[in-house]
Amino acid sequence: MRAMSRARIHRLLETAESGDRISRLVDLGLATFIVANVVALLIESTYPDDVPVPWGFDAFEVLSVIVFSAEYLLRLWSAPESPRYAGPGARLRWACSPLAIIDLLAIAPTLVGWFAPIPLDLRAVRALRLLRILRVARLGRYSIAMQAIADAVREKRNELVSAVFVVLVMLIVASTLMYHVEHATNQRSFPSIPAAMWWGIATLTTVGYGDVVPVTPIGKLLGAAIAILGIGVFALPAAILSSAFTERLQRLAGRARDPVIAPPTQCPHCGKPLPDQVALGHDRESPPTDRS
Repeated sequence: MRAMSRARIHRLLETAESGDRISRLVDLGLATFIVANVVALLIESTYPDDVPVPWGFDAFEVLSVIVFSAEYLLRLWSAPESPRYAGPGARLRWACSPLAIIDLLAIAPTLVGWFAPIPLDLRAVRALRLLRILRVARLGRYSIAMQAIADAVREKRNELVSAVFVVLVMLIVASTLMYHVEHATNQRSFPSIPAAMWWGIATLTTVGYGDVVPVTPIGKLLGAAIAILGIGVFALPAAILSSAFTERLQRLAGRARDPVIAPPTQCPHCGKPLPDQVALGHDRESPPTDRS
């Protein structure tokens, strides 16, 4: 009974399966609660530091920490039910996962303020409370689209690393060339190669803030060429990620369209009815022999 209740809690807290209304309501409730927390944090930031916020914000924060702490403890308790963490040390492996760390950091600032053994500087506590914005990252657990993006990043991580490496090489080369071209005439804007990298980032990303610009004709020509190259170079990671995301969505849509094939109830060779356990375990690749 205990194992069944733990398995049920695990299913309730994970992404709802098709037809599980209670799990769907739990997901919707937690997602709504997270959004409400983010909205409360944004509104709370509009009050000046010397003006106390209404008591409703503190009461809502207390309720939020209680709910999220209970959710964290339940997820920790039911972690062995997950196929990903099953086995010895399941709870420790789950606690070290990225989503679990985000869950803990989202409630840690308030818990530190409550249970700190010594009084803390209010400014430090206020700075820690800004970590509550991490709660918005927990929405990925309840969004199929965000999960598809995460899967796409995992599938194309090698290609993304290669694309980022190309971008870094391009950034270093562009900044070095511009430093040597502009340093003698425009030493204030290009005092060193690391300082020139700010111009390189703004140019390769085609943002062009305009705070650092070349002044020599050769520098302007080089800047124009680098800006044009930046359009293609910085499009590489986006193209890789978008293609992987599209493939992932197509696979999900294909699974939804595939009909569920019922297991056979009779032998295709002799026509005799099959027992339930045989029908459920019927192997299409190795049909039963003809007994007639």
